[in-house]
Parts: sequence; structure tokens; C-alpha cells
Amino acid sequence: MVNSTDTAFEKLVRPHFERLYRLAWRLTSQKAEAEDLFQELLIKAYGKLDDLVRIDAPGPWLARMMYNLFIDERRRHARRRLHTVNEGDLAGQGLDDLPGTDSPDWNNERRERIRTLHAALLRLSDEHRLIVLLHDTEGYKLDEIHDLTGVPIGTVKSRLHRARARLREILGENGTFSADPSC
Repeated sequence: MVNSTDTAFEKLVRPHFERLYRLAWRLTSQKAEAEDLFQELLIKAYGKLDDLVRIDAPGPWLARMMYNLFIDERRRHARRRLHTVNEGDLAGQGLDDLPGTDSPDWNNERRERIRTLHAALLRLSDEHRLIVLLHDTEGYKLDEIHDLTGVPIGTVKSRLHRARARLREILGENGTFSADPSC
């Protein structure tokens, strides 16, 4: 049986599901981790429903909460001594699982270009990758990125500029990897 608390929570959060899941996927780059992060966000947000109902714009608040959960998990992971194989290293856990890739017009050439870009993005520092993904792929504005990450707007701008320059360097003029492995 659904109670009024569940209904209120769903009404506030459901409109943001797609964008939040994409953000989780962008942060983690792996389907299983994105799903875990998204689920953890929903559990945490449900516990803060009283705060959530008082917020005018719950989307950015939820995105900030997700970012903080992601950073906390990264820190916990960095402190672990035993490192296991990442699920993304296994078949069926990466770009092939990105929503929309199973459509008929998703051809091999396009998929390969996305894999190339994904590999180039992974060569960026975490800070640069996050900023360029939030701004250029998810459409967050600079002030929204500032609110989400707590990074000053000037730093956001410079990281975005440097990330784009680095991607151009990695990909080269024709959209392929540079021959220099130190890039």
C-alpha cells in the first residue's frame, strides 16, 4: 500500500530521474556503479523528505547530494587496501549499456567514435572530466556546476577550458588518438 509520504517523494523526485541517472552514469562511467549511486541517492533523499519538500528547486539539490555521495564513495574506495576488478572492465558493463544504444540507427561507426571519446575522457583528470561532462554533455550551466561541486566559477571556467584543450590534444585534428602515448 502506498502512503502519502511515498506519493510526495515520488512527485518531487520522479521528474528528475532521467537527468540524475545520466549524472550517475557520467560520474561513474559504469552501469552497475551508476545504478548503485542512483539507488543510494534515492534512499538518502527519502530520509530527508522534510528538507526536500521545502526546497524550491529539488533537481540541483538532488544532484549536489549525488555528487557528494559519489565523492564520499571515491574516498572510501581510495582507502581500501584490496582492489578488485572493476565491473566496467567486464563485458556488458560499459558504453554498450548506455541508454539508446540499442536503437537501429546506432551504427558501428558512431559507436566507435563514442568509444574513442570515452577513452579520451578517461585520460583526463577526474576534476577536468567531471566539469566537461557536466557542462558539455549534460548541459549544466557554469553557476550550476559551481553549486553542484562547490568549485569557484573562475576555476570551473579554467578547468572547462583546459579539459577541452586536452581533449583536442588527445583526439588530434581528425578525431583519433594522438600517436604520442604521453598525451
